[in-house]
Amino acid sequence: MKATVFYRIAAVLLILFATGHTLGFRKVDPRWRIDSIVNSMQTVQFSVHGVPRTYWDFYVGFGLFVSVLLVFAALVCWQFGRLDPATLRGMPLLTWALAACFAANSYLCWRYFFIPPLVFSIALTVLLSLAAWLAGRTA
Repeated sequence: MKATVFYRIAAVLLILFATGHTLGFRKVDPRWRIDSIVNSMQTVQFSVHGVPRTYWDFYVGFGLFVSVLLVFAALVCWQFGRLDPATLRGMPLLTWALAACFAANSYLCWRYFFIPPLVFSIALTVLLSLAAWLAGRTA
């Protein structure tokens, strides 16, 4: 199989990951019984560089920040999937760095989050590692 196919598959997975993340990270299940915590996050204000903010502002802002970066990673993978093998072979720093970022993301998901983002992160690590390896092979 060619590296470009793995990059295209990774791009689709990244769009699904970004969509799930964007739709899900602000949901609060009443069974968690954390209404008072969420309410405090949304109502307690403090000044950051002269601008009034809440922890909820930071939570939502960083969550959307992650979604934007996932979409950007999808675009990078899609572009990698369009490159000819010789060009892709000349980009080992970028191809392996992308795989390494998702390996680190897999650890962070295992350590701090839960199963769905961990599954996406591991799948992406495998796909991107295979793609980087295939991209670096000599023709």
